[in-house]
Amino acid sequence: MIGPVATRLSHVYGISLTVVLLFVTAQFVMHMVMQVPGGIVADRIGARTCALVGLAVIVAGNAVSLPAPQAWLGFLGRAVVGVGTGFAFVGGIDYIRARGGTPFLRGLYGGVSTLAPGIAIALIPLLTDHFGWRAGYLSAVVVGGVCFVLLVLAPAAEPTGRHTGERFDLGFFRDSRLYRFAAIHAMSFGFSVVVGNTVVTLLEHHGHSKRSAAIAGSLALLLSFFTRMAGGPLLRRRDAARWVAGSLLLGGAAAVVLALPLPYAALVAAAAVVGLAAGVPFAMAFTGAAATRPGAPGAAVGFINAWASLVIVVGTPLVGLTFSLPGDGRIGFIVVGALAALAALATPR
Repeated sequence: MIGPVATRLSHVYGISLTVVLLFVTAQFVMHMVMQVPGGIVADRIGARTCALVGLAVIVAGNAVSLPAPQAWLGFLGRAVVGVGTGFAFVGGIDYIRARGGTPFLRGLYGGVSTLAPGIAIALIPLLTDHFGWRAGYLSAVVVGGVCFVLLVLAPAAEPTGRHTGERFDLGFFRDSRLYRFAAIHAMSFGFSVVVGNTVVTLLEHHGHSKRSAAIAGSLALLLSFFTRMAGGPLLRRRDAARWVAGSLLLGGAAAVVLALPLPYAALVAAAAVVGLAAGVPFAMAFTGAAATRPGAPGAAVGFINAWASLVIVVGTPLVGLTFSLPGDGRIGFIVVGALAALAALATPR
């Protein structure tokens, strides 16, 4: 996670803030590209094997960036990490499905996937005091290694494709149901990552200290842990679609609030609302996508997550560019907030 220390990295690497944020873009481009292939691999050879490959590649990618603060190593390392996260995320959530996990457990998995970067946003700026610019890379190597060992000890899951015999074809991409699930996931998860990667910089540029900005920014990702878990049981309600649509509207409005010159307490509250709102659509998106394509659930999950990655790939550098416009980043937050709110119209019923 390099977003929380982007300004420091720009000084160490001797490059602009926009270029540092392009490191994140490189990671998520590869993450996006590997989503559907990762899902196909999970369907064919097993979700756990797919996730183990992803974790090993994540560790390797972070190790690539450690030797020196050279921009080409930064780009290469983030690209390799993106390949790994593409396989690991899809493999992980499909592993839960293959082992008979409920929508609640899928929400818990999704919650942990945002809890970790939320914690990173709060801790990595502090770790830089001890480990310098390498703090983000070293912490990822340690965490990735621990997760790899734990998953090795977990039971295997049989490949889905072995039983269904369904072949992946281009008709998959014409399934309009998948695009609705993709929209609500992209503008909740993808939206919250864009906000999480840039809100610390936004608050710093508008007079708040690094520590206070990191605390507020971490909430944009951290709190979705709780609402992703709640999103599973929410699916039992007849009005679940209204809750999901409402969360998209609320999250978008909160991002606009972050762009306003308000007291620090109000900005913290807005960041918290972004985090809480972003978690609600997760269970509906992933459970619905897997159910839509029962013969290729891994590929379906990868497809909708690829759209979220696209939002991150495009949104992060574009918001970064708005720091050179009037308002010093505020225009970017207003635009992404409005887009998140509009995504409520795509909520599946």
